[in-house]
Parts: sequence; structure tokens; C-alpha cells
Amino acid sequence: MATTVRRTVLTLPVAPVGPANPLPALRTLDQTHSLGELTERDRRELPREMAWQIGYEPLRTLLPVRVRDGYGRQRSERDLDAIVIENDQLRVTVLPGLGGRIHGLHHKPTGRELLYRNPVLQPADFALNGAWFSGGIEWNIGATGHGTLAVAPLHAAVVPAPDGGEMVRLWEWERLRDLPFQVDLWLPADSAFLRVGVRIRNPHERAAPVYWWSNTAVEEHPRTRVVTPADEAWHFGYARRLDRIPAPVHEEEDHSYPADGEFPADYFYELPEDGRKWIAALGADGHGLAQTSTGALRGRKLFRWGSGPGGRRWQRWLTEPGTVGYAEIQAGLARTQLEHLRLDGGEELSWLEAYGPLSADPATVHGDDWAAVRAEVGARLADALPAEAVDAAYAAWRASADTEPVRPLATGSGWGALEVLRGGLKLPGTPFDESTLGEEQAPWRSLLDSGVFPEPRRVAPPGDSLVAQHWRDMLETAPAEPLTEYHLGVAQWHAGDRAQAVRSWERGLELAPSRWPLLRCLAVADQEVGHHQRAADRYLESFEDLCQERRDDGEIWTAATAALGREAIEALLRERRAADARSVWARLRPAVQRRGRFRLLHARLLLAEGHREAARAIFDAGFEVADLREGSEVLGEVWASLTDEPLPEEYDYRMRPGTEGR
Repeated sequence: MATTVRRTVLTLPVAPVGPANPLPALRTLDQTHSLGELTERDRRELPREMAWQIGYEPLRTLLPVRVRDGYGRQRSERDLDAIVIENDQLRVTVLPGLGGRIHGLHHKPTGRELLYRNPVLQPADFALNGAWFSGGIEWNIGATGHGTLAVAPLHAAVVPAPDGGEMVRLWEWERLRDLPFQVDLWLPADSAFLRVGVRIRNPHERAAPVYWWSNTAVEEHPRTRVVTPADEAWHFGYARRLDRIPAPVHEEEDHSYPADGEFPADYFYELPEDGRKWIAALGADGHGLAQTSTGALRGRKLFRWGSGPGGRRWQRWLTEPGTVGYAEIQAGLARTQLEHLRLDGGEELSWLEAYGPLSADPATVHGDDWAAVRAEVGARLADALPAEAVDAAYAAWRASADTEPVRPLATGSGWGALEVLRGGLKLPGTPFDESTLGEEQAPWRSLLDSGVFPEPRRVAPPGDSLVAQHWRDMLETAPAEPLTEYHLGVAQWHAGDRAQAVRSWERGLELAPSRWPLLRCLAVADQEVGHHQRAADRYLESFEDLCQERRDDGEIWTAATAALGREAIEALLRERRAADARSVWARLRPAVQRRGRFRLLHARLLLAEGHREAARAIFDAGFEVADLREGSEVLGEVWASLTDEPLPEEYDYRMRPGTEGR
């Protein structure tokens, strides 16, 4: 059977992602996946390259990306556009509208699904910008964590494959780092291994930080074992420590069995520099999935949820009852996910990955001799797909990387087209067509063409802010209208020029017909320098102005009111201004007040007002915080302020040692 590529529809229970948060993301959502500032001791103990890359260009804002927090927990059957790549050995199902996620990798001769295939699509607050869902193979680019494109559409098209058949190209413009990338999915006619060619290009004159990790979810059973050619690993948990430990056994725990550990954790493996790069997850019967690559993709990692109540609760949160658990085997450009690489201007990075079935002797795989385990699995991988075949496939694919698409399959965003227009860029193989420009890009196209940022034609929350230096330069020379000053301030804030950002927002405030967006930015700026009382004042004024301005109960205004109302109440409660917080609460729409996030916020407000029993009643009635952040301990903290009783299971999402009794 020759390889075929076709479009289809996948029907799943889906919780819609909902609208983006209209407030500019002037801060990152948290620091869960960072070490913070490295101490001198850290720098001495870490490999020099690792220490430098950990400190290289960490994110300080999410700009220009918006937070995706508009989803809930109610699911209904929905049709999702999908692409199927198929030969006699494999059937690959891809979701181009959801980050290009590989949803299924079905091995036809055995009838096995090689991936953890989530039976539902339930967003949760795990991505850098919020919404993310579990399962399959995801492509993470930009910065440490799950990427901002997890629920975003990518461009997709059929491209001639190196062997004369067809392959699928996915591509987009990654906005955190302003870099175009492509993912080519190539399944040769006679192969059980999917080849994945990846290229990241830096079309600018300046250097850019680069991050990439391919994350593969695999079913987690009691005897699932993760094998990779390493004797050591870097352990990183939610206590945010990075420790070098032996592999696979440390402190009497064999962490190659992800179901055995109690707490969620990452294990970044130290692979030999000159050896083959691979990782495999094999079941009790010795069957499973292997991932290998060319040498540029040097890192390998295991993520486990752990057997404790918090990890189990998170697993259930991401799917439906009765679904098997999962672990993740991952591959990246650096040793760990805490690092970013430097990509010089005009340069590119590329590599080739391969995913397919692997079988090894189960007695050896589950034996105590780790060297024998690695040797057995490595030998079986060499039989199934020799390293030389991977290198040859990479060379063949590179010759096709610039080949232009011949049949469109899906359309991504218009941001790449805008950047190509601005820079006059030539990006063979990844066309960012002008026809993809839409309403979001329209004011920026106008600024590019005329030098003037247009005033909006209707009253609405401000659109996306662009923050790259070239756009900041254009805003600085444009007429100083209030909306221009707002966007200029956002760009200056992103660049680290916070004093100038405040001046731009204050200038805009003098003449702005819409004051609340500027006041909210100034409130955040106040918080960042410790002026919390003034921040609370500005939040209160901002929310009152928004309530006077909002035109309807439509999706966009509701999202703006909810986002600003939440920030305002939290800022007011911090300053013990319960009466002002209550005034904000009273002006939220009832539908917003009923959301789980706001029921939790109401419990905090009731506590601040001294109504402990009423706050406890909210917990007793039950609620779910749809956008509960990965690693968040807020439920346990509020519960502990209500009672000394143990935290009920339905609110237990604790993920680090030392929190069990809280």
C-alpha cells in the first residue's frame, strides 16, 4: 500500500477553548518550570553550558501572545478537522487546528495504539499561556513549558516526500520568539516508523533564543518501563530543585517505572554525547513505542504524574473517569527544559525524529541489570530502524525541506504573513500567504502601510499588541494617539523599559476615551514595584470605567469583565479592602459569578468579610476551577484557612513533597 494522505473528521467530547483573555499578558503565569536566579553554588555544580543556557533569555512576559483561559468543564460531541497519513504499517492521525498534535499512532499489523490517546479534549491550565490538553505527540517551541500553540491552528499542506510519495507539512510563526518553524510528517510506504523533520529558522539579523521539546504521551501501566541509554539523570520536581541522580535507581526507587513514584517529577537523562539518541516506553510484554532522532535533538526526558493523590487527581482532571493513566517520554534540543539555545541571525536548526513500534525480550526489559536492559532495547531498535537509516532519512528530507506545498489542508494564523510583508522575507517551503491576513492583523497592516495606528471603528477592548523592536520603532514615530500610546507602552514594557512604558500609558490616559485598559496596565506596573495600595486604587477605577463602557454581554466584553474583575478583587483583597472587593463582585454578571474560579474567589472574599461558615459552605456545595494552574496550591491554602480538617480528595491537587498535611 502506497502512503496516502487524506482529510477527515474526528468526533470527540470537547470543552470549547473559548475566547482569549483580552488583557495583555504583562507577566508570565507562574514560575513552575524554572529554577529562578542561579546561585554561585548552582553555577559551580551545574555543567557550564547548562548553567549558561538556563540563564539565557528566560521569558519575562507572554507578549505578544494572549492568555487562553476562556474554557470550562462542560463537554459535548464536536467534529474536529483531522489529517490521516497511512500505509500498510501505520495510521497517523493529526489535528492541524490544535497545534498539529498527533492524536493517534496506530500500528495496523498488531492493532496496537502506540500513544496515549485521550478520549476527550479537555483544556486545562498547563501551557505557557493557559489552555492545553493531554495525549498524543505535541510540538513545544518558544520557551520552557508547554507551548503557546497547543490549541492554535497551524498551516498544513501536502508536500512531495523524498521517496516520491506525499508527506504533510505543518508550519507557523512562533510569536514569543518571532521565529518561523516547520514540522514535516513523512511515512515511507514500507515503514513502520513515522519520520518527523523539524526546522526552526531565524530570518532576523539579531540572535534569538530557541527552545524545542517533542512530548509523547504513552499509556502508563504498573509494568510500563521507560528505557534510554543513560546512567544518570537530572531530577526536577515541583519543589523547583535540579539534582543529579543515578539512573534508574535512586533512594531505593526505580524511576524508570513511572507508576511507582509518589510525586510528579521530571527526569532529564544524561545521554552520551557520541551515542545514539533514543528513548522507549515498553509494557510488561516488552511491546511499546520508541523515539529516536539525529544528534541535534540531544535531550531525553521522562515525566511521571506519580501515584500520590495529587498526581492521580490531575490525571482524572484531564480526561474522563475510567481512562488509563499516562506518562510522557520527551526529546529536546538541550539537556533539560530549563534551557534555551542561541540561534544567530540568518541561521537555522534542523533535525529528524522517528516514532514507531518496538518489541524486546520482556524478561530482560524488566530485569535488574540496567546495562543489559539498555543493551537489549538498543539492539532491538537497531534491528527495527538502524541509526544509519535515520541519518540517511535526514539527508533526504533536508533536500526536500524547501519544496513548496502542492495541496493545502488547513490554515493557521495571519501573523506570519504580516511579518513576511514587513520584512520582505523569503522563506522557501513555508508560504505565509497574504490571504491569511485577518481582522487581528488589520490595524498593524495599516501602521505598516501608513505609519499611523488606526482608531477603532467601534468601542471594544484593544486588540493584540505587537512588541518586537521593529513594531515598537513604528509606534514611537506614529502620531501619539491614546491607543497608540497604549500599544507603545505594552511594547516598551516587554522590552524591559518599564519607566518609559508607564510614561506612555500616563500620556495616553490624559486624552483616552477608554481609560480602563491604560489604568489596568498602570496597576500592574504599580504591583511590580511594590505600590500595592495605589495598584488597588487603579484596579478599582479601571473596573468602574469598564463597566460604564461595556456595550453588551457578548463573548468579548464578558471575557474582559471577568479577567479585570478577577485581578481587581485579588488586588483589593491583598490590601484588606473587602468592601471595595465586594463592590467589584456585585458588578460581575451572574454567569461569571457561577464559574468555579469565581466561586473560589467568593470564598476568599467571604473569609475577608469574616463569614467563615458561608465560605465553608461554598466548598461543601462543591465547585471546579476549570483554569486551575498546574502546580497551584490555592485550594489547599484557602481550605486550611477555613478548617483543620484534611483537604477533601476533590480539592487535592498537591504536587510536591511537604504539602500532604496542608
